[in-house]
Amino acid sequence: MDRTLKALSLLLSYPSTELQEAMPEIAAVLARDARIEASHRAALQTLTENLAQGDIYALQEGYVMLFDRSRSLSLNLFEHVHGESRDRGGAMVSLIETYREGGVEPATSELPDHLPVLLEFLSMRPFAEAQDILADAAHILDALGTRLERRESGYADVFKALSQLSGTQPDAEALTEMLAQPDDDPTDLEALDAVWEETEVTFGPDPNGGCPQVRDMLAGMDAPTTPLNRSA
Repeated sequence: MDRTLKALSLLLSYPSTELQEAMPEIAAVLARDARIEASHRAALQTLTENLAQGDIYALQEGYVMLFDRSRSLSLNLFEHVHGESRDRGGAMVSLIETYREGGVEPATSELPDHLPVLLEFLSMRPFAEAQDILADAAHILDALGTRLERRESGYADVFKALSQLSGTQPDAEALTEMLAQPDDDPTDLEALDAVWEETEVTFGPDPNGGCPQVRDMLAGMDAPTTPLNRSA
C-alpha cells in the first residue's frame, strides 16, 4: 500500500473531527516520503497543522466554498474533461469497472471520479500503475493547484505533491486551455442551484452524505507498507 497517496487522499477529504485526530499520523507519513521535494513536504506539514488545530466548522465551511461551490475547483475530475456531456457517464462506468477489476467495490456517496476516492484506489495499486494514471491527469492536477494557489489556499500544496508524484510535466496546451476558463464565484447561489439541477445522477449508495470512506481509509493508515521511497 502506498501510504503517501492514502495520506493525500485524506487531506482532500471533507474535514471531520476524526480526520483532525489523524493529522499527526498523516503528517508523519508525508514527512518521510523522499519522492516529494523537501519544500513541498514542509508546506504539507503546515497544512496538516492548520487542519488539526482549526475550528472544525470553519474548516468545513472553507472546504465547501472551495470544492463544492466552485465548479472550476471541483474534485470530480471528469467534470473538467467532459463537463455534463454524455461522455462523462460512459467514463464513470468505465472507471467503476476499473475499480472492480482491482478488487474494490465503490461504497461512497461521492462519484467514482472524486479525487480522494481515486487516490484511495491508487494507494492500493502498484506505484507504476498509479503514476501512469496521475500522469494522465497531470494537466488537471496542475490547473487545480494553480487556481488554489491564486486563492492562497494551503490545499494547493497537495496538488503540487501529486504533480511531482506523477513524474511528468502536464500537457502545456491542455493546461493553458483549462486555466483560460474563468473561475466561478462560490457566493453566486443562483449559479450553484443551476449546477445542482444539472447533476442528479448518482453512482453507488449515499450513506449520510459527507465523505463516508474516511473511516475505512483511516483504518488502513497503519497497514504494513513497502518503503516510501520506492520507484515502483
